[in-house]
Amino acid sequence: MEYITPKTEAVGFILCCDCSAQIQPNPTNRCIACIRAKNDITEDIPKQGTLYFCRGCERYLEPPTTWVTAALESKELLRLCLKKIKGLNKVRLIDAGFAWTEPHSMRIKVKLCVQKEIQAGAVLQQDFIVEFVVAHQMCEDCHRVEAKDYWRSVVQVRQKTDHKRTFYYLEQLILKHKAHEKTLGIKPASDGLDFYFTNEQNARQLLDFFQAVVPCRWSQSKKLISHDVHSNTYNYKFTFSVEIVPICKDSIVCLPAKLAHQLGGIGQVCVVQRITNHIMLIDPSTAQLADISSTVFWRSPFNVLCTSKKLSEFIVIETAEAGVKYFKGQGPISQKHQVAEVWVQRASELGTDNTIFCRTHLGYVLSPGDTVLGFDMRMSNVNDENLEKMNPDNIPDVVLVKKVYADKATRNRRRRWRLKHLGLDDDTSSQNKDYTDFLEDLEEDQQYRANINIYHDENKTQASDYESEAEEIPKVGIEEMLQDLNVKDSADADKEKSPE
Repeated sequence: MEYITPKTEAVGFILCCDCSAQIQPNPTNRCIACIRAKNDITEDIPKQGTLYFCRGCERYLEPPTTWVTAALESKELLRLCLKKIKGLNKVRLIDAGFAWTEPHSMRIKVKLCVQKEIQAGAVLQQDFIVEFVVAHQMCEDCHRVEAKDYWRSVVQVRQKTDHKRTFYYLEQLILKHKAHEKTLGIKPASDGLDFYFTNEQNARQLLDFFQAVVPCRWSQSKKLISHDVHSNTYNYKFTFSVEIVPICKDSIVCLPAKLAHQLGGIGQVCVVQRITNHIMLIDPSTAQLADISSTVFWRSPFNVLCTSKKLSEFIVIETAEAGVKYFKGQGPISQKHQVAEVWVQRASELGTDNTIFCRTHLGYVLSPGDTVLGFDMRMSNVNDENLEKMNPDNIPDVVLVKKVYADKATRNRRRRWRLKHLGLDDDTSSQNKDYTDFLEDLEEDQQYRANINIYHDENKTQASDYESEAEEIPKVGIEEMLQDLNVKDSADADKEKSPE
């Protein structure tokens, strides 16, 4: 039996009707070169355009009045370029992308691939490039900023204390979370800072940030600027007043009796351990902890008996372990502190027989001969309603707050790290006692410094005689502190922009 193999039909060839080139049959009977010569599907699409760029805020104009942020060769910038090209609705867009240009040429080239049916059954595909010239134009927001004193809302942050350590901490939180990016300007005031914004929404975002990081309360007011009777629109200026609780780290407070009972029977005389979005207290006689929110504080407010600037120096004469009585319903006890019985003398009365007995939560770090900061309740004249109602037998003679490790000059010389700042007219040199106290708090408290960014200070030489120094340094060393944080190099710090 013979098998007949099917024969494939040979494809015929014809001659192009224009140039007589041999081609395969197609609906136009022309070669590709002749089709492109007689048909240009991109003739209705402009090959040049203009993009307006604001150098102040680095945004591009999206007509008619919207300014958008778009990086080079990003999807946002490609969308903006395609939106500026007219005539794309007459063709079918197949592909789009950026063509390489010099970084500083102020030109953006977009390569497009389009298709269009030029005859029944004949579809032509063509590639072409549209070039955009980047022109500089100041946006409305930057124009108003340059006009000076233009704002629609302001957030006024205030705290009634005798030092600025809380605002130094708040400044670092603002820099880390970039909460100041939408501000028109920041001006220091006598008791705080003023943040200016172009609209109410940005001011409320900063207000929510303050409520999340510090215990505070706020109030709002508005002032009518103009009124259009035809469109019934009003133009207001909004003012938000934020009041931070007048209590800071290392302060001594006296709680109301009712509030102390609600906090698990903690002692009324307490030391402020740190300030976050809550007020964290510790009882020096029992090492019991308590957290007070801003709502609880404003419901049952209490005053400060002594701030960190009014603490006196005491010399430890003798220490001994102290027993602590626990009871049912008591609040949490700190495991990082140990209650001890301590006999101290004022540094100015050293060598006399005037020895004072007290209980303290610093049993782990105190030894005979150490210097410690505290508050002498016997020599004080404090007008406090809660303290006057207390039983005199329950009022301690001395409340010890923290240990003194070394003098400020030595610690400043050893400090090989630095912090960023908002660029305000504020003194952050080594002569500013509030700022140096804030830096010392960061070195001594690991949890306190865990919320901020610390940078290497390249200007200071690498000292090699840390261990050879006779004076004692904090137990958390500088190298250990730089390792367990978000420590950035100075090169990274310079890349980040600071507000003007």
